[in-house]
Amino acid sequence: MTQTVPQGLPMQRDAGPFHPPREITRLRDARPVSPMVFPDGHEGWLVTGYDEVRQMMADTRFSSRQDIGILHLPYETPGMPAQTEPSPPMPGMFVAMDPPDHGRLRKRLTGAFTVKRMKQLEEHIVEITERQLDAMADLVPPVDLVKEFALPVPSLVICELLGVPYEDRENFQADSAQLMIRDQTLEEKMAAFIGMNTFLTELVTRKRETPGDDILSDLGRYEDLTIEELAGAAFLLLLAGHETTANMLALGTFALLENPGQLAELRADAELLPGAVEELLRYLSVADIFFRYATEDLELGGETIPAGSTVVVSLLAANHDPRRFTDPGTLDIHRNARGLLSFGHGVHQCLGQQLSRIEMRAGFEGLLRRFPDLELAVPADEVKLKTDMNIYGVHELPVTWGESDR
Repeated sequence: MTQTVPQGLPMQRDAGPFHPPREITRLRDARPVSPMVFPDGHEGWLVTGYDEVRQMMADTRFSSRQDIGILHLPYETPGMPAQTEPSPPMPGMFVAMDPPDHGRLRKRLTGAFTVKRMKQLEEHIVEITERQLDAMADLVPPVDLVKEFALPVPSLVICELLGVPYEDRENFQADSAQLMIRDQTLEEKMAAFIGMNTFLTELVTRKRETPGDDILSDLGRYEDLTIEELAGAAFLLLLAGHETTANMLALGTFALLENPGQLAELRADAELLPGAVEELLRYLSVADIFFRYATEDLELGGETIPAGSTVVVSLLAANHDPRRFTDPGTLDIHRNARGLLSFGHGVHQCLGQQLSRIEMRAGFEGLLRRFPDLELAVPADEVKLKTDMNIYGVHELPVTWGESDR
């Protein structure tokens, strides 16, 4: 098979703000498991097809660990030196572990994120959302929806669940934002990591000594978990618990405003909301790029991936695969998006996915109900996209509304 081997991962959203880069779409359609030359010269692989991504993420021989080989990044990282040896394992970061170590930590949290428990929290999440909408309604538009709504709601929710003081949000949000920027220098990333880890180490130490009614206190009761593991797990839950949902709320609003027909249907019939959330999750796939490490020679999609290869997967490309979803580049709130890969697949499937769904349902329902005249305050092509971040979204979303919405 003769195909052009890409030199690094295409990143620019040249097909529009909600679609994969054109080159990634071309690669998926021609060769869903493609060889790719990384910026440091490593000959790795890019997986973009739906079936191939699903198979790979279910196969733990494609390791999630970062301490058994050098992780080759598929994009340029100015200011970051090329990695010359494996990264040391970070205690508690179970997303970077394989079974059985992964399961030991994950099972401690499974009970905290059951569908039943999340359902019990739904009313309180609606209350948090409504209070934030009240505060936004008191402002004079235009306002930045990210700052005034999309970021505060999931931050408030995850802080309450974990037992993190909400008054500390500015510090951890600033540190997490630094960690999400791809081209930050090593020094900047380390400073952000140390700041966040120090804060969480002190917090979980207090939780173990004086537990409260929250998830971190529950974890602290397990004597087999060290303080370092507790801090690592807290780091992961806090980061994932607000970054992904905040970006989905903001980018999802942008997508709906750019699809007025779909928006009008959703406003007219709130029962469409659960399906619309699933479709937005598929369509946007804000957590897109993930890495695996081939621990042995492996076959995937008709290709042989040699042991030692870094394998990059694009969930966005997989969720836009026409072999799985008809007319995938169209936002269709009536679509049955069952099987979407936005929360991953296999043993690492997102633990907090039900919480995220509840927050999005509450957020979109409240926003569309309270602000029926909501619209962009700038032209769509002036919305600054997070093409520089590890989780996709918008940096700001300036919006306005009519006097009747206040």
